[in-house]
Amino acid sequence: MITLAIDIGGTKLAAALTDAQQQIIERRTLPTPASKTPAALREGLNTLIAPFIGRMQRVAVASTGIIRHGVLTALNPDNLGGLAQFPLTETITQLTGLPCLAVNDAQAAAWAEYKALPGGIRDMAFITVSTGVGGGIICNGKLVSGTQGLAGHIGHTLADPHGPLCGCGRTGCVEAIASGRGIAALATDDLSGMNAQEIYALSLNGHAQATRLIQQSARTIARLIADLKASYDCQYVVLGGSVGLASGYLPLVTSFLSQEPAAFHTTIIAAHYQHDAGLLGAALLSEGY
Repeated sequence: MITLAIDIGGTKLAAALTDAQQQIIERRTLPTPASKTPAALREGLNTLIAPFIGRMQRVAVASTGIIRHGVLTALNPDNLGGLAQFPLTETITQLTGLPCLAVNDAQAAAWAEYKALPGGIRDMAFITVSTGVGGGIICNGKLVSGTQGLAGHIGHTLADPHGPLCGCGRTGCVEAIASGRGIAALATDDLSGMNAQEIYALSLNGHAQATRLIQQSARTIARLIADLKASYDCQYVVLGGSVGLASGYLPLVTSFLSQEPAAFHTTIIAAHYQHDAGLLGAALLSEGY
């Protein structure tokens, strides 16, 4: 069966046709609309998926934010250009004529990455460090989503009670410090106005403030991993996202985790499916839909 998998992120929209073996046949990407209006997102999705219409038998969506009863909402609306409510499954069904499964993108990615692990692993966490910081929890071999879809939103756990205000309304969230948006927001002086990619490149060249910001991000993620280990004894943590997969970032996180007491150590690996984990996870989850 051919599945159209759609990934809605803070900076880009992606769609791919996948076959029964979860291989990507064809894909397209577009920038996520900067407008705060539902009409702009609907139009962006229509443009993205129009070339695929009539070529698939089912549709699955992985999206940043929280999916509740088919409606997309967000703890941090800034990650979707300020969009707080969007009738996601209804819109996709109208555009494709097919029923639609919608899940959080990090939850979907967690499921894909879990399926790629060796047998015998029962407890795993997936962390994406990108525009925001998201997560997915596998406990006893099952994806945990929660009754309200909130499970895995570990980017909104506390990192620093005196830290910056997060878009979710809390102060000092992991996301406000470690994410791409957070890194850029904390930059000052000659780094002001730069995005996380530019700051990261400068850090690789030894720029003092850029190095400090990236190390602060990695240290925050390492402490989050230690918290997860203490919470449910995860055997693996899989790291993904544009920042998480950037050259040298995972070794930094591993180094900072090694400074925590040994009881809080766990294995950290890079995402097997790289930036396709959300797409493939949505397609995998749609099999039982």
